[in-house]
Amino acid sequence: MSFSTSNSSTTLSSTFYLTGIPGYEEFHHWISIPFCLLYLAGIMGNCTILHIVWTDPRLHELMYYFLAMLSLTDMGISLPTMITLFRVLWSISKEIQFNICVVQMFFIHTFSFTESSVLLAMALDRYVAICHPLRYATILTPKLITKIRIAAMLRSAIAIIPLLAHLSFFPFCHSHILSHSYCLHQDLIHLACADTRFNVVYGLVLITVLWDMDSLGILVSYVFIILSVLRIVSHEGRLKALNTCVSHICAVLILYVPMIGLSIIHRLAKHSSPLIHIFMAHIYLLVPPVLNPIIYSVKIKKIHQGILHLFFLKNISSTVK
Repeated sequence: MSFSTSNSSTTLSSTFYLTGIPGYEEFHHWISIPFCLLYLAGIMGNCTILHIVWTDPRLHELMYYFLAMLSLTDMGISLPTMITLFRVLWSISKEIQFNICVVQMFFIHTFSFTESSVLLAMALDRYVAICHPLRYATILTPKLITKIRIAAMLRSAIAIIPLLAHLSFFPFCHSHILSHSYCLHQDLIHLACADTRFNVVYGLVLITVLWDMDSLGILVSYVFIILSVLRIVSHEGRLKALNTCVSHICAVLILYVPMIGLSIIHRLAKHSSPLIHIFMAHIYLLVPPVLNPIIYSVKIKKIHQGILHLFFLKNISSTVK
């Protein structure tokens, strides 16, 4: 391997080297099996959700449109990493060009921020449905939902562009070996032999403004939801209202807990075992796309019925014919 060490060399032609599971290279082919199963489960699950919401007229409601948006963002996070992960685990190639690395980072970080925005929108949906049920249709109109979709995507994409564009000015004269089997911004800036304060500060501001504001909005929404639920006289009514929020709460925890864990490890446990960093990074990218379709399929009756109709009733009807 020959690494570019010249400060004058353009980063667009730089080659970086991805990392699999250090110390377990001889088992990479076997390790790829569970990863393959998880990716397939995530893709099939989210595609199933999208198909059911698209084809079932009963699901042409705002709540299910938000769920379809969540499935799209989950796939947008996992698909860009899948190709490079299996190229490494199957010993095809560990090399990745700088421009491809930046594109991969753009998709990963953009869809991560977008998923946070979608979860905030879903929290507002639950707030309006529980606290203002009679005004639900007038507040959350299809036109407003379209604006929310566009705003969530544009906000994330535009915010991440300056961070990634600034990388093109960095000379990477240190080791070009990345810590993961895909590109993350916090991983790449550690390899630059330049002043990276802008990227560090801008990245922290970005996380604070986007993730922290979204999580605060979700928290405030649930404070009002709980206060509204406590006003319901019947115990059954309270449980019914809270039950509509269980799947959304699980989706929030599935996204934020691995995200917070990965951030803490990158900042406070830099000298810990590389396996911990790799393990947390894969949980952050793989767990939400796999678990979200399962949770919503189990907890939401119409989705559950749609899946049964798609996979079982059609097979039964074709057998009868």
